[in-house]
Amino acid sequence: MSKQKSPKQGKAGFEFNLGGLFGSLSSIAERLSELAEKGEELRREGTFEPSSGPKGVKGVYGFTIKVGIGRDKVQVEPFGNIKQDESGKPTVADEREPIVDIFDEADHVLVVVELPGVEEAQVTTELKDDVLLISAAGKDRRYRKEVLLPRKFPAAALSRCFRNGVLEVRLAKRK
Repeated sequence: MSKQKSPKQGKAGFEFNLGGLFGSLSSIAERLSELAEKGEELRREGTFEPSSGPKGVKGVYGFTIKVGIGRDKVQVEPFGNIKQDESGKPTVADEREPIVDIFDEADHVLVVVELPGVEEAQVTTELKDDVLLISAAGKDRRYRKEVLLPRKFPAAALSRCFRNGVLEVRLAKRK
């Protein structure tokens, strides 16, 4: 008697499960739908110590998914210090990408950046048309981030405030 293939068996008789893949995609879609309805964001982050490289260096990784009120698309913003080297392998970089939020208000654009472990004197901001470059170097931490702004701004439009490791950059809109 010959053995019949089940619907989940491939040509070579190996079993595979697409339900798991589609189930995961379905749960992600449901979560994004919930975020869109409530105008919320989803943030995941973690740390690890690499097995090779300098001792005492920790890898920090994460992402923020923003969906909802005032947004016409899903925005995924990665952060951390995990980068790809020339060969495409992940490595732990000296600089971290900080968490950044951008708020497009009626009369200004507000950029909020989390920079724990640095002082105000260690933070530099540079504006080039529609790109805001933020860098900071403390004794234990270094940060660098290029933020794409919703439009171009002159350098005179920039003002900033730094309190408790949080940088707020305000870019005034001209009427």
